[in-house]
Amino acid sequence: MRSRYKEIGQRVKAFRMASGYSAEEVAQKLGISRTALYRVEKGEIAKIETLHALSELLEVSMPTLLGVGIEYMASAVSYFERTRQLEEEADQIIVLAGPVSFLLASDRFDAALETVLNESVPENAENRAKILSDVARVMEILRERKRTYKRRRPSIVNLISAEQIARFLHSGMMGRLDLSPEERAERHAWAREEIGHLASLIEEDNLGVQIGLVTDTLPMNGFQIFRQADRSTLTISPFRLGEHPNIRVGVAMLTSASEALKLHEKIVTEAWRNALKGPAAAQYLRDLLAAAAEETGKADSVRARKAVKTAHRGTRTTATKRSKPVAK
Repeated sequence: MRSRYKEIGQRVKAFRMASGYSAEEVAQKLGISRTALYRVEKGEIAKIETLHALSELLEVSMPTLLGVGIEYMASAVSYFERTRQLEEEADQIIVLAGPVSFLLASDRFDAALETVLNESVPENAENRAKILSDVARVMEILRERKRTYKRRRPSIVNLISAEQIARFLHSGMMGRLDLSPEERAERHAWAREEIGHLASLIEEDNLGVQIGLVTDTLPMNGFQIFRQADRSTLTISPFRLGEHPNIRVGVAMLTSASEALKLHEKIVTEAWRNALKGPAAAQYLRDLLAAAAEETGKADSVRARKAVKTAHRGTRTTATKRSKPVAK
């Protein structure tokens, strides 16, 4: 029972963070002390009236808040916070994602991701200030997740889509399309650097990290399974941190229902059986990187020729204007 109250407290905290309210603001709106709210978030027994008031204030259903059935999260902040909470106690994490799995990403990826997420927010977006604030919160949560992983080192089984990696290398790590040629070249370099890091991880054969490269079809939405000694939890999310990152639109789900877990574990088993692993997976990625570098080189050459032609046209036009007789 104590663990159930703890989970309710974790959900309250995650949805409170997503709302943008501080603990002081929530306590004031509910007419309780900040200490009382913190006790709820820590997993101490809460009155049903308090939970009902929190449900209405945070705009989340009581079943979701209590963990009855499926938790639905329309905010990336609440989703990544719940993920962080699960990772704190998981013995094994199974990840189906593409093209980048954050826990295994390079340190360089963190800074690049923040830049890309910020630039993905349109200048004319409604509630732009709130969205940018969410980006900052998400990055804070992600960095805490990375610190937790490095401290605990749970085992990871990571399935990554080869198709999505190829698209990532082709499009680059960009939050929007209207970037300058120089910026686009830089973003392609970021993508190549990250996939190179992934290839190196596979080559190192790290204890506790198993990576499979799936060349067959995978679900578009990524999912994760968090295994603990006494239970497993499944999360399904539309939020992306790699190719065309998205933390603005979508609904993530979290459940411990045995049927959902069984069906997704079956996907993992079949995908892992057919996935490229070890040297074969690393070589596949190295070949993709070589092809991407060649493609980028050709694109740069085409842009250079176009720039030269444009410059020549401009020079000829200027010369023609100057050569025309001056009317008297």
